[in-house]
Amino acid sequence: MSFVRYVNLRVPAAAARPGPSIGQSLGPLGINMAQFCKEFNERSEKLYNKDTPLGVRLTALSDRTFQFDIRSPPTSFLVLRAAGLTKGTSNPNPEAEAIGHITPEQVYEIARIKQKDDMRWHIPLDGIARSVIGTARSVGVAVREHEEDTEEKVDEEVETDPEKLGY
Repeated sequence: MSFVRYVNLRVPAAAARPGPSIGQSLGPLGINMAQFCKEFNERSEKLYNKDTPLGVRLTALSDRTFQFDIRSPPTSFLVLRAAGLTKGTSNPNPEAEAIGHITPEQVYEIARIKQKDDMRWHIPLDGIARSVIGTARSVGVAVREHEEDTEEKVDEEVETDPEKLGY
């Protein structure tokens, strides 16, 4: 029972079916696709809403058994859902007009979700939040305060004292 390789998959929560997308990855390793789908659906339906795309890291072993870890949904999916959109922009130009908006509070909530993943526990929340903002920009979503506050904030003086900013 030795390690063969890792397989990264994107599978909808509680809706995995043995099919070409999973079969092409697991078939050559001799892993039972129906067993994987059954175990994945049981574990993911408790964690996320049905059809939420989830990352899965599957560890294939030489005796044709496996272990898998369920990761959080992709950042772009969470950003689009927070903005109330189903699809991102077709023009990922940062200077282009934004198709949606999210607040800084939503950015930090998404960052907290992403920080729970295995590979991000050591990254500060601010770093993950900056990454979320970059992803939002690439899918055409701008980060700003509530819409009625934006015009007033332009006239206010920007605070630069690090102690007042919390650093």
